[in-house]
Amino acid sequence: MTTLRIADGRVLRPDHTVERADVLVDQASGEILAVEPEGEGRASADDRLDAEGSLVIPGLVNAHTHVAMTLLRGYADDKPLDAWLQEDIWPVEAELTAEDVRAGARLGILEMIRSGTTAFADMYFFMPEVVAAVEESGMRALLGYGAITVGNDDEAAHQEMRDGLDFAEGYDGAADGRVSTAFMPHSLTTVGEDYLREYVPEAREAGIPIHFHANETAGEVDPLVADHDERPLEYADDIGMLADTSFLAHGVHTDRTEHELLAERDTAVIHCPASNMKLASGMAPVQAMRDRGVTVGLGTDGAASNNDLSLFDEMRDAAMLGKLAADDASAVAADAVVEMATQGGAEALGLASGRLEAGANADLAVLDLDQPHLTPDHDLVSHLTYAASGSDVRHTVCDGQVLMRDRTVQTLDEQAVLADARERAQALIDRAES
Repeated sequence: MTTLRIADGRVLRPDHTVERADVLVDQASGEILAVEPEGEGRASADDRLDAEGSLVIPGLVNAHTHVAMTLLRGYADDKPLDAWLQEDIWPVEAELTAEDVRAGARLGILEMIRSGTTAFADMYFFMPEVVAAVEESGMRALLGYGAITVGNDDEAAHQEMRDGLDFAEGYDGAADGRVSTAFMPHSLTTVGEDYLREYVPEAREAGIPIHFHANETAGEVDPLVADHDERPLEYADDIGMLADTSFLAHGVHTDRTEHELLAERDTAVIHCPASNMKLASGMAPVQAMRDRGVTVGLGTDGAASNNDLSLFDEMRDAAMLGKLAADDASAVAADAVVEMATQGGAEALGLASGRLEAGANADLAVLDLDQPHLTPDHDLVSHLTYAASGSDVRHTVCDGQVLMRDRTVQTLDEQAVLADARERAQALIDRAES
């Protein structure tokens, strides 16, 4: 056994109290051995990360994104969702290659490591390339192929769904167990009912989690209500898509009936406030969902609709938007947002992460508190939500391995990743626009 000690800092505990302590990690198992008083047993550790003047927090969980869309960051902005997708994003994505997805995934993973994210859920295309990027980087991820049947003939539609199941079955446990998988039909409106009714039970029987977009815009909700005479999540439940191993993205246009159904089925919702604001999709009723016992995590969505992958930015957005949505300054408070970005996302993804305690995954980040915008430190939980930035992260650890030490990423060649992404992004746009 080799051990890592994160020493001389303050530690955010699961109850959101802060104490001076060291975190001792078993690097072989990737688990936290202990959170113990400063200096206790220090000489026994094989490696050490300095946390003096810093706060040790659970690694952040980006519970919904499309990581390779970093290549489209800034390509198409200031449009509503339907026009943005149909006029700009889908035509470019039709030109994507496997190599593009690998480059975009490495770029997004680099950005997340640098801003304290240790785990993410990703739905996209060429997913074996994302697996390879995760394996190389040392991060943790739940991955799935985003299956779409709309616009495909019957044979192609069946192949889409089969590809989604095959990926989930074939890659679960990859990257030494840091990759888990899910069946990911894209949404309730982009996958036909017949295909959902055929393949969702197959995923359930195989014990595969399910992740999908739902209730993102009013334009998605209204046709489903008209066609089925029930709310979208009632429709999804009738198909068997809601369960304790399911989680959905957005949930913006949900009502009380759906919140109660989500709580009853123990299905988590991933809130993506920046993307929802930028695309004018609406304000998710996060406080109402939490009040009814729904697990809520945070996601950035893709970098083409955000436009970054920093969970710190997302935390601040979630708190601010949550207050507006509820018309209540006390709604979606700082401690709730920190929980969403850590424990909530980890629970949604089925990970033993998101908390600093013995037996949990050794996924954590260390923030430098010696910053003007983090001074004075009246309330560090408040600072995490309202003041901290991804650039404050000094060290990032996942599965007990140091991914970034003193702001230098250890597992990826940063300059090579940036150069490759720039080159492939330009070539992609040139192909799409030719």
